[in-house]
Amino acid sequence: MPVARTAHRVAATAAAALLLITAPPALTTAVSAPTNAVPPPLDRSLLPADATPAADLTYARTTKPCKASAAEDRKLTAKPHAQLVLRLDEAHRFATGKGVQIAIIDTGVQPHQRLEGRVEAGGDYVVTADRGLVDCDGHGTEVAGVAAASRDQETGFVGAAPDATILSIRQTSAFYEATTPAPDGRTVPGAVTTLAQSIVHAVELGADVINVSLTSCGPPRTPGRGERSVQAAIDWAVNTKDVVVVAAAGNIGPDCTTQNDNLDDEDVKVVASPPWYRDDVLSVASVDRQGRPSKFTVWGPWVSIAAPGEEITTVDARGEGLTDKSIADDGKEGAIQGTSFAAPYVAGIAALVREQHPELTARQVVQRLTSTAQHPGNQDGRDRKVGAGVVDPVAALTSDLPRERSEAPPTELPPLATDLDAPARPDRTGLAVALAGSGVAAGLLLLVLFLVHTTRRVRARRG
Repeated sequence: MPVARTAHRVAATAAAALLLITAPPALTTAVSAPTNAVPPPLDRSLLPADATPAADLTYARTTKPCKASAAEDRKLTAKPHAQLVLRLDEAHRFATGKGVQIAIIDTGVQPHQRLEGRVEAGGDYVVTADRGLVDCDGHGTEVAGVAAASRDQETGFVGAAPDATILSIRQTSAFYEATTPAPDGRTVPGAVTTLAQSIVHAVELGADVINVSLTSCGPPRTPGRGERSVQAAIDWAVNTKDVVVVAAAGNIGPDCTTQNDNLDDEDVKVVASPPWYRDDVLSVASVDRQGRPSKFTVWGPWVSIAAPGEEITTVDARGEGLTDKSIADDGKEGAIQGTSFAAPYVAGIAALVREQHPELTARQVVQRLTSTAQHPGNQDGRDRKVGAGVVDPVAALTSDLPRERSEAPPTELPPLATDLDAPARPDRTGLAVALAGSGVAAGLLLLVLFLVHTTRRVRARRG
């Protein structure tokens, strides 16, 4: 399965396609027995022993210029629809993410005034010296803006957790290529091995929430060692180090060419990773303005929750303002959209919950988000398109969930003491005798009346 960043528009560019061919050979070799929706057994021995940020190959900048800005001098005036739907202004009355660190494993995060003073260099697996603070693609910066940008007074725009700290780790980029190909023929950064290392390194640096807007898609196959190291890294992050891991569900397009539109959840057509590891990953689908699943969002039994992923406004990676457009390699302007941007909304909201409820474990945070989501109308309150439904930040911050209370109920309830005896069964013997007697008397009366009537008729005929 090749690893790629989840495209932030439906019409993916050729550069985005390059990010797909980043897996070791074992991930691109089909086998006769697909694993389908169930990941392989966990092998904790595959946890990366050394996660120190360093490029796995020697990469150099390509000749194409970095992603251009679509903002130019155009001023945005409207508050983004997504934050109106999520009621972020109301949610921020309860928490803003202060004291919580969100790791953005992506294409790097460029300095920006809406993130000023809150971006930390987490490391770089493309060019080691850049430390994660260079973003030629613009994608990681846009993702960070959705998760944690400070408020813009002119438009009212604000990120999901405007006081959270961002830990930037650059793991991939479409603007670099290897000077010498890897043994598997790969020439672009973004291998599954460095994704596993990035997750471990983010945990080691103290991340409370990890956002992975990178999705690897492919038909069901037996995963290779690199992919299984990602599984081990996620398991360690969540179950040993108590970190919430959020991942984009993936987009139909170059990333994921097939939709899971069959009815059997155990026989899927395409596997998306990291969402595949449903027991540990909060996988985020995209919905449109009306709350319907976006046409591009990848379905799957592993989808956990949904958030707005269309009509996105975020920080401009090439300037100091905001943008709601992106420019593709062919120069065409398009909307910013994709599960890549639904995921950081949920990651930011997870940061709000971690601030508001510091006593909760990572699993309890995930449970709170899914329990309070706006569930779809299915019988069990979830489906393969949007999981448990659209995230509801205010409900997640304020709901009283009895299962989280510390006082545990007694294992065995004592008998209830009472002065009341059990109600006596009524004695109906007398009533039965009386009814029986009445029945006999009535029968005799009817017999007498019949005889008298018969006698009178006989006399009348004789007379």
